[in-house]
Amino acid sequence: QVQLTESGGGLVQAGGSLRLSCAASGHTFGVYHMAWFRQAPGLEREFVAAVTWTGASTNYADSVKGRFTISRDYAKDTMSLQMNNLKPEDTAVYYCALSQDHIGDSPVRYQYWGQGTQVTVSS
Repeated sequence: QVQLTESGGGLVQAGGSLRLSCAASGHTFGVYHMAWFRQAPGLEREFVAAVTWTGASTNYADSVKGRFTISRDYAKDTMSLQMNNLKPEDTAVYYCALSQDHIGDSPVRYQYWGQGTQVTVSS
């Protein structure tokens, strides 16, 4: 079983920055990819960004391109999301996810999920 633990959420003013982290533990052997999704109240969970096993390839939602950067520390089994120039519409619960074969935007292709961390951006 794999456990994912997010940290780094909080309250920030528009234009500010936050850095989210996700630590993977348990049976994380084998190749796997990691991603961030987010969910605002009343809305469906949406894809934010994903990174491959080696960190060599990334994938971003159009809404965050140029503002967010996803990275991976293979040795530590961690993943980060640097969020700059935050906007009120970025307010959501952010979830870390793990997939053995997918770095796309389909949540059903991710096998493991964290509990989420709240990000609130005030205007």
